[in-house]
Amino acid sequence: MPRNEPGRGLFGRRRHRDDALEGAEPAGAGDEEARARERAAAERVARIAVLPLWTDTHCHLQYAADEAEELATVERAVAAGVRRMICVGTDAASSARAIGVAVRRTASTGGVEVKIWATAGLHPHDASQGTDELFSLLRRTHRVRSGQASGPPADGGLPPRLVAIGECGLDYHYDYSPRPAQRAVFAAQVALANELGLALVVHTREAWEDTLGILATEGTPSRTVFHCFTGGPEEAKQCLATGAYLSFSGIATFHSASEVREAVRLCPPDRLLIETDSPYLTPVPHRGRPNEPAYVTKVGEAVARELDLSIEEVARLTTANAAAAFGLPG
Repeated sequence: MPRNEPGRGLFGRRRHRDDALEGAEPAGAGDEEARARERAAAERVARIAVLPLWTDTHCHLQYAADEAEELATVERAVAAGVRRMICVGTDAASSARAIGVAVRRTASTGGVEVKIWATAGLHPHDASQGTDELFSLLRRTHRVRSGQASGPPADGGLPPRLVAIGECGLDYHYDYSPRPAQRAVFAAQVALANELGLALVVHTREAWEDTLGILATEGTPSRTVFHCFTGGPEEAKQCLATGAYLSFSGIATFHSASEVREAVRLCPPDRLLIETDSPYLTPVPHRGRPNEPAYVTKVGEAVARELDLSIEEVARLTTANAAAAFGLPG
């Protein structure tokens, strides 16, 4: 006969029974805990329901260290009223991850609806990689058949939650990729956005003339967003003349960014967006911490001050503009 092992035979079975009895909850205790959890969930939904609905039109949730951090970041955003987010890709790998985040985190949990969309693009810093890998991703997910951007798939299939091409553009401040490569890659992505009928997310730094020139040559997509707008009133006028939207980040809260705030005041209310560009460009008063979508409310507060609007009005306005700019439902 084999010797008794923990949990086996008469003694093991009896000992586990004693442990179970010693640790047993009084009758009904589990039900009370469940009711308490239900009350807490209902209170959370009620708190969030009275908050303005915010949209962060540009964040990089896919940069989270792991899925636990990703989830915690989304939950903090939701608790602040930020229930719509656009997760932006910067190369093929990060674009694929952005689509994954959007699919994974779009849900209705405990009565709180969270909606996340994604973009796919090649940042000017990485333009020297060329578009092959990014467009291969788009060929696999869109079933586009040519080597670069031949047009939308015959059956209209799209990657889940994909709403834009970008971020893409020109960055002559850092010049991490040669300028000719930046221009060629940007032009190809503008053409792709036009072919697929998707919005275009533009990054431009110290390259206004070439950026606007490429858009004029390729044809500015009907829904174009100048993300993290860093220009002044003159650049704002030029961008607005193309029919584009201007998206303002935490820079609008910086003491030194008076020209950006002047651009905020100049921007027509129906072309104004807000974003975090998280984990970068953390707004005041959270400087020194990683940025996150929850902080888009601080950008909204800065915009509200400049436009002499209520915070609720800015939340409603910028969320409606985001829906128009990216073709979002609702």
